[in-house]
Amino acid sequence: MGTPSMLFSESPEDPFALGRGASAVLDDHGTVVGWSTRAQELLGYPAKEVIGRAWQDLLIDARDLAVARDAAADAMSTGGWFGVLPVRHRDGRRVEMGFRARVVTRDAGSREWLLVGAPAAEVIAWQRDRALLDGLYHRSPIGLAVHSPDMTVIRVNRAVEKASGVPAAAPVGRRPREFLVDEDAGPAEERVRHVLETGEPLIFTEQSARARHDPGRERIVSVSAFRMEDSSGRVLGVAETIEDVTDRHRARRRLTLLNEASARIGTSLDVSQTARELAEVAVHGLADYCSVDLLKPVTLGDEPPPGAAGPLLRVALSPQERRVPFQEGEVIPLLPESPQARCLFERRTVLERLLSLRPEWYAMDRRRIEIALGLGVHSLIVVPLVARGLVLGIVSLWRARHSEPFEDDDAAVAQEFSSRAAVCIDNARRFTQQQSAALTLQRSLLPSAASDLPAVEVACRYLPASGEPGIGGDWFDVIPLSGARVALVVGDVVGHGIHAAASMGRLRAAVRTLASLDLEPDEVVARLDDLVSLLATELEASADGNWSADEQVLGATCLYAVYDPVSRHCSLARAGHPAPVVSTPDGRVTELDPPAGPPLGLGGLPFETYDLDLPEGSLLTLYTNGLLEARNGDIDAALENLHECLIHPAETLDSTCHAVVEALLPKDHLPTDDIALLIARTRVLPPQNVASWQLPLEATAAARARELTTAKLTEWGLAELAFTTELVASELVTNSYRYAAGPVTLRLIRTQCLICEVSDTSHTSPHLRRALSTDEGGRGLFLVAQLTERWGTRYTHDGKTVWTEQPLPPA
Repeated sequence: MGTPSMLFSESPEDPFALGRGASAVLDDHGTVVGWSTRAQELLGYPAKEVIGRAWQDLLIDARDLAVARDAAADAMSTGGWFGVLPVRHRDGRRVEMGFRARVVTRDAGSREWLLVGAPAAEVIAWQRDRALLDGLYHRSPIGLAVHSPDMTVIRVNRAVEKASGVPAAAPVGRRPREFLVDEDAGPAEERVRHVLETGEPLIFTEQSARARHDPGRERIVSVSAFRMEDSSGRVLGVAETIEDVTDRHRARRRLTLLNEASARIGTSLDVSQTARELAEVAVHGLADYCSVDLLKPVTLGDEPPPGAAGPLLRVALSPQERRVPFQEGEVIPLLPESPQARCLFERRTVLERLLSLRPEWYAMDRRRIEIALGLGVHSLIVVPLVARGLVLGIVSLWRARHSEPFEDDDAAVAQEFSSRAAVCIDNARRFTQQQSAALTLQRSLLPSAASDLPAVEVACRYLPASGEPGIGGDWFDVIPLSGARVALVVGDVVGHGIHAAASMGRLRAAVRTLASLDLEPDEVVARLDDLVSLLATELEASADGNWSADEQVLGATCLYAVYDPVSRHCSLARAGHPAPVVSTPDGRVTELDPPAGPPLGLGGLPFETYDLDLPEGSLLTLYTNGLLEARNGDIDAALENLHECLIHPAETLDSTCHAVVEALLPKDHLPTDDIALLIARTRVLPPQNVASWQLPLEATAAARARELTTAKLTEWGLAELAFTTELVASELVTNSYRYAAGPVTLRLIRTQCLICEVSDTSHTSPHLRRALSTDEGGRGLFLVAQLTERWGTRYTHDGKTVWTEQPLPPA
């Protein structure tokens, strides 16, 4: 492969090599008996002037004679000499030359001396190169390996021997795959081959270099390589400098792990998901197995018990290894002797560098013990999950088989990212707690079940939002009205969380109050608009630190519909809410187009009522926008799916409601926004259950009302209610006779109760008052209120209607 100086010197050849050095032969008396051409070139003396003469007389200046004689004496005593001497050139100047002298013995016993010389500068440079080469092989802290053209190792220095623990002679004559593990040897050989074939140097390339005799020990080296060539360009091999950078690599990996933990842990406000993210990050660059065990109340969003007492639930395990004794969802039965129990109760990190998994740590059966012992676990770190002074659980990191044991730095890194994860888990826990409270409030404010009403059959669904930003303010309601009518309501409050649920409860209570006044749908929505504006103003005025901007009610949407089963008439009004869908028994599905109106709380714009008649058995579908936006926000596709479900409804209304949710929600996907769905199937009261008469305003109107009432109730088999009902009808007709103008209409309706209605053209509302003992009148409405279960007044464009309800007698 050439001389060593070829690798490290600008003068790659030995200055004393044949053809480069000046040579001379002296006999035992110091007479020159041989002289080379190179000597003549360097000193100017031709051979005929030198041969036969004493070397000191010709070649040494008088001033240097003592030094020359000392060198000759050393050579005589040792049989050789090497050093630098000043010699005299033929032109008289002094030339510094390096000499190497060796004694040669002839057959007759005589001795001769062979001298080889070269310019001192070249000799000194060569000595420096030799010293550098010797330092690289014997004293350099950086490893050096030399490969021949056939990829075998020719030589390695002591740094490689020290780092690998293998004698320097062991790799010589072998290829890397013979002393490195296969996964690392392949890339190492490929890099050497690339340098060998292309001549492109390799600079500071990091690669894994695990030895076959110790495959579990991680070793990362930084390699630089270059191709070696002689003066003629012939390739001699590849030289590599190798530096062990395992510690630096581990430090960088730990820093990367912390950065990754910051980015990947806490992407959601779900406790289980956050725990899984923690486990996945840990096994990515630190452990072979990771389990996250939380105190059971934490998984439910509750405060952990004091003293970290209570059962631990395994929330996350990575990787999903069936041989691990306890899987996700199982309770971990820790005993006090286990590192996990000590970590939990002492609230400190526990590092077990060398251990064997001991069955006495857990209350395990024999089968679990056998499974656990087969894992080959040998090192453990247990870190407590502590946030805001609360112990939430523990993180267990395991190394097994060929992995190196954990170090103190590993424990520090585990503690660092576990501390960050604990805050994320606690945030998720608190969010779960708030979500649970909001959901409880939300469900308590929604109707528990739809009543069996004479006007409609109802099925409904409420699906709370999952994850961020939390439960919203969607609601629905079914409100019985006078005259067997029903109000159907769906609304959506802007915002999320408990405040949205509370605002929704206030609006729902307001809607019920307004509905009891029997107002028209547009009036109900208009008064709701005023209420929302008032609430927003109040909250803004009270924003003194107790309310944040995102907790204020900014608005809401609402749809209010009233259906009359006698006339089959439906009137509705909406405030920025999605339009309802109507499907008739003949299979036609229509998306209604009532005036949209602005959302509640904006004010300034009027609301309009939309009227239509519905055939018996029609489906009126009301919903919030979360239903249409659940599947990738494609509203057109969602509407098409909704229409498909309503064209061919299921046998029961509840099944239809379920089918709509299944069709519009992605499978295995929880909604990100609340969903409220209300489907009503219209009913029509049979004509024989409704009786209506128009009475002239005459003095005999009350008597005529009593006659008609008694006759109809006898026909319906309700004779026992005749006396009470004819008295009620008489009093109401009498009031109309006294205070109204125009004809009076008397109507009886038999449904789940008996309804008596008297309508006139007056808009004056009757008032209930207590008459004094000296008063001649004022007792009529008092009697009506005492004889009936409910009574009230509703207004129309043409006048008013006073109505009463009486329970039917038991069958």
